[in-house]
Amino acid sequence: MEPFIAEELRSAGLRATQPRMTLLAALEALPHTDADGLHKNLLPSFPRLSIQSVHNVLADLTNAGLVRRIEPAGSPARYERRVADNHHHVVCTSCGHIGDVDCVVGHAPCLTPSDGAGFSITSAEITFWGLCATCQTTENTISESREK
Repeated sequence: MEPFIAEELRSAGLRATQPRMTLLAALEALPHTDADGLHKNLLPSFPRLSIQSVHNVLADLTNAGLVRRIEPAGSPARYERRVADNHHHVVCTSCGHIGDVDCVVGHAPCLTPSDGAGFSITSAEITFWGLCATCQTTENTISESREK
């Protein structure tokens, strides 16, 4: 995986440093993670890694188009490797779990606004909100125990 990640960084005009390669690999395994979560995950392997370094690397990777930054309401910025396909997200209103949702209808940008206000639309960000399967089960269990 490292040679591919190193080449991907170089192709994007970035040096293939260990922090960049490590963060990209971590995001492959932990999509929709925030900077704090990445920092905590990487700290055992890189005890000198600062949270500021994580933020700096994420900014570099986002600006290079290698990482996508999403900002669900009420949540810190999250990052993922899935870029350039204009997918959307579903967020659990109970636990905050985030999942990917492919385009709703048609071709990118998936949805055509009724009035583009003179803009040439290149992408659309849609966030669906609801309860994930785990929270639905928990909620149903709580409801059933209250009824008894």
